[in-house]
Amino acid sequence: MAEVSRPIRIAFCLLLTIALFRVPAASQQVSLDDASVSVAERVLPFQQSGASAPEISTHRFWDRENRVLFAAVAFSSAADFGATYANLNNGGRELNPITRLFSGSTAGLAFNFAGETAGVIGISYFFHKAGHHKLERIVSVVNVSASTGVVIYDVRHR
Repeated sequence: MAEVSRPIRIAFCLLLTIALFRVPAASQQVSLDDASVSVAERVLPFQQSGASAPEISTHRFWDRENRVLFAAVAFSSAADFGATYANLNNGGRELNPITRLFSGSTAGLAFNFAGETAGVIGISYFFHKAGHHKLERIVSVVNVSASTGVVIYDVRHR
């Protein structure tokens, strides 16, 4: 399989990021052309009209999908730990500057990857509490993708 150049990989990752995080701006525009509805009614439609608020789609934080995503995060972090540990034992060097701080011992390396997993779950919980349920799940997907990419890189460059 032919190697893909670095600028093409960066462009692909940038396009993928834009595609995942784009927000349709047209759905957020408010038209004030209709003079029969006041600005206050447009801003506060439920308080002014007495109508009940629409049902917001919520879910429990530890639902099935999050449990599967967090298991994948833990598995990919464990695989990343294993690949990094093997790489360092065979004379390789850690390329991640943050992980490099912890790579002096096996316990430090394990602490780094356990902290990474806990951090992903914590950020997901923050997004869950803030009502950003898509971002809650995307955090895990991005982490699994990055860890899997690093494992593939480590295995290919042994």
